Amino acid sequence: MAETQQQAASSPSGEPRTPRGRRTRRALLDAAILEFGARGFHATGIAEITRRAGVASGSFYTWFPSKEAIFRAVVADLSARVRDHVAPAVRAAPDGLAAERAALESFLGFVRSNPQLYRIIDEAEFVAPDSYRAHYEGAVARIAERLRAAAARGEVRADVGELEAWALVGMNVFLGLRYGIWGTGESPAEVAAAANRLIVEGLKPRRG
Repeated sequence: MAETQQQAASSPSGEPRTPRGRRTRRALLDAAILEFGARGFHATGIAEITRRAGVASGSFYTWFPSKEAIFRAVVADLSARVRDHVAPAVRAAPDGLAAERAALESFLGFVRSNPQLYRIIDEAEFVAPDSYRAHYEGAVARIAERLRAAAARGEVRADVGELEAWALVGMNVFLGLRYGIWGTGESPAEVAAAANRLIVEGLKPRRG
């Protein structure tokens, strides 16, 4: 049986059923992340992706009908990788405020190891606006859920919700840009600690 026929057996969700298929799809995604991150969407061709992945050109279309399709899959994959990278640090935190500090520190570490994230997500605003929006809405939903749980435990104000979650996402995104992509040596722990002081104490001057 030909390679593409073997790989084509996929679940209803489109995910490969076989280990070989999973490896091929993963290789294509990893290659696409590097190519889109280095060249941008418009300057990247399917040939560059398959060449970097070490996959036959015909196999590409077993998994993705177009360059746009793999770009959308890359955005979703990066979103999931950020989520999965941050989750253990959040789970290990002793309370809700500490969880936000741990989440930011872990996110900064991810950004430094995966600088392609920003170029790809920024480009998604124009190439795949729905994927761009889903990326941020997913991040907000996770933070809002954490804040509501922390509020129920009495660790943060009872009225925190979506607005505060969007504010935290905005802060994390730009701290990631400044200290992850443009970083000048500050450690993720130092940046996260300073940001956490802002969350906990606000900007009002201390009295007495």
